[in-house]
Amino acid sequence: MQLTGAEIICECLIEQGVDTVFGYPGGAALNTYDALYKYSDKIRHILTAHEQGAAHAADGYARATGKVGVCMTTSGPGATNTVTGIATANIDSIPMVVITGNVTTGLLGRDSFQEVDIVDIVKPITKGSYLVRRIEDLAPAIRTAFALAMDGRKGPVLIDVPKDITAQLTDFKPLTPPEKRPADLSGVEDITKAVELINKAKYPIIYAGGGIISADASEQLIEFAEKIDAPVCCSLMGLGCIPASHRLNMGNLGMHGGYETGMATEKCDLIIACGARFSDRVAGNPKKFGSQAKIIQIDIDEGEIDKNVQTDRHIIGDVKDVLTILNKYVEKKSHTQWLVQLEIWKQEKKVPKDNHPGYVSPQDLLIALNRLKDDDDIIATDVGQHQMWVAQYSEIEDPRTLLTSGGMGTMGFGLGAAIGAQCAFPNKKVFLVTGDGSFHMNLNELVTLKSYNLPVIVLVMNNQVLGMVRQWQKLFYGSRFSQTDPKRATDFVKLAEAFGIVGMRIEKAEEIRDVINDAIDLNGPVVIDVRISPDANVLPMIPPGKTVNEIVTEMD
Repeated sequence: MQLTGAEIICECLIEQGVDTVFGYPGGAALNTYDALYKYSDKIRHILTAHEQGAAHAADGYARATGKVGVCMTTSGPGATNTVTGIATANIDSIPMVVITGNVTTGLLGRDSFQEVDIVDIVKPITKGSYLVRRIEDLAPAIRTAFALAMDGRKGPVLIDVPKDITAQLTDFKPLTPPEKRPADLSGVEDITKAVELINKAKYPIIYAGGGIISADASEQLIEFAEKIDAPVCCSLMGLGCIPASHRLNMGNLGMHGGYETGMATEKCDLIIACGARFSDRVAGNPKKFGSQAKIIQIDIDEGEIDKNVQTDRHIIGDVKDVLTILNKYVEKKSHTQWLVQLEIWKQEKKVPKDNHPGYVSPQDLLIALNRLKDDDDIIATDVGQHQMWVAQYSEIEDPRTLLTSGGMGTMGFGLGAAIGAQCAFPNKKVFLVTGDGSFHMNLNELVTLKSYNLPVIVLVMNNQVLGMVRQWQKLFYGSRFSQTDPKRATDFVKLAEAFGIVGMRIEKAEEIRDVINDAIDLNGPVVIDVRISPDANVLPMIPPGKTVNEIVTEMD
C-alpha cells in the first residue's frame, strides 16, 4: 500500500508495539502530527510542557515497562531540548527512540529557520543517529532504531526526518519485528574458570547493577545469591533487583552506602559484578577497590571490562543468560559466619536519624511512605540529597519500581519520569520524591499532570537550599555557601493551585501519614511541600577518591 512518510512513521510505531509517545509539535513535524491525529485510536500522544520533559517521560516509561520509550519533537530548539534527556538515557542504558523533524532536504545545511544538525550533536550520546534523506529509507531506519535500542547494552537512538520526507508517498509493507537473537555463550572457558573461583570463595559478595534490571534477570540473580549464599550489594541503578526484605540484600553500595557494604568490599575474597560498571560513585578509589579480592565481571558490553577496575575473570554476555548457566554449575554453599560479620559491621556505625526541631525528618517521611505504598508502586526521584535518602531508606521490593537518574545525575529528571511511569501503569500509585532545587528545574510539567489528570503524588523535600552541594561545601569548602542558599520564596502549595492541582503541606512528623493518605484518596495529581532542615545531611559518606576506612558518619 502507498503511504506518506508521516503515515509510515505511525505504522512502524504500531508494528513495534508502541502505544504511547511523548512529545511537542512544531512546523517541521506538522505532517507527522497530522498523521498522529488519524492514528489517535492506536497511538496515545502525551503533550508535555517542554521537550526535555518529553524525553524524560519516554525514559521513565521505558524504565518502568522494559519497552522502548518514544519521544517526538520538531526541529531546531525542539530537537536540542531533548539532548539532556537523551544523555540521561544513554549513560543508564535505557532504550529510547527519539524522532525529530527537520527542514526540507533542499534547505539542509543552509542555516535555515529552526535548522540544526541534531544527528551529529547526539552522536556521542546515542547508540545511533540517522538522517533520513529518502522516503524509501524511512521504514528501515525506524525498524533499525528499535532493534538497536534493545540490542546488547540498551540505549537511545535518534532518527531525524526532514519535512518533505514525511509528505512524500511510497509503498509500505508491514513487517513483523524479528525475535531476540539467541544468547552467545561462546566463552565457555571463561564460565568454567569463573565457577572455579566462585566455588573456592569463603567471603564472596555480589555487586549487582542496573544491568540486572535491564536484562530482567532478578529471578536468576536471587537464585544465584541463594545458591552460593552470598550477600548482594546494589548500585543505585540496581536497587530493586533483589527485594529489600531479602536476607541477602545488603542495600546500597558506594559513596552513600552503608558501612557494612563498604567493609564487605574491603574484606571479601571474591567480588562478582553482575551488570555493573564500577563507577566512581561505587569504586571511589579504583586502585584500592577490592584489591585484596578476586574480581569476576559479567557484562554485555565488552567496553566496560577492565575500564575502571581490573578484573581476574570476565564473562561477556547477557547477564540473565550467564546467570542461568552459572546456576547450573556453581556448588551450593553456606557462608553463615561471613553474613554474621556483615551484620556486626552494620551495627557498628549506624547513622542516627536526622532530628532538627521544627522540621520533618527525611527518614520519617520515607519510612512512612514505605508503609503506605504497595510493593509494585513506583518511586521516581530527582537528584540530590533526597535521592540518596530514598536509596538508603525506601524499601524497594520489585524491579522497575525505582526510577532515578544514576550516571548523569540529572536534576529535573523526576517529574517527566513519573509522568512516563503513570502513563504506562494508570492503576499503580506513582510518587515523585524530589528536592526544591531539582523541582524548580522542570516544574512546568505540572501542567502535564493536570492536563491528563495523572495521579502522581509529588513530595518536595523543601529545605530552601541546594542541599547536596551545600553539604559538600560544609565538608570540603569551609562552609562557604557560595550560591547554595538562593533565598527562594516559592510557595509550592500556591504553585500547585495555580496549575489547578491540589497542594498540601507537611510541617510536623505527626502529619506525614494523614497528609499522604489524603493525597492518595484524591486519586489525582497532588504536590506536597515537606519542610526539612537546611542542615539535614546525607550520611554516611565516603569522600571522593577515598575508601570505607575514611567514611564520614557525623558532620564534624
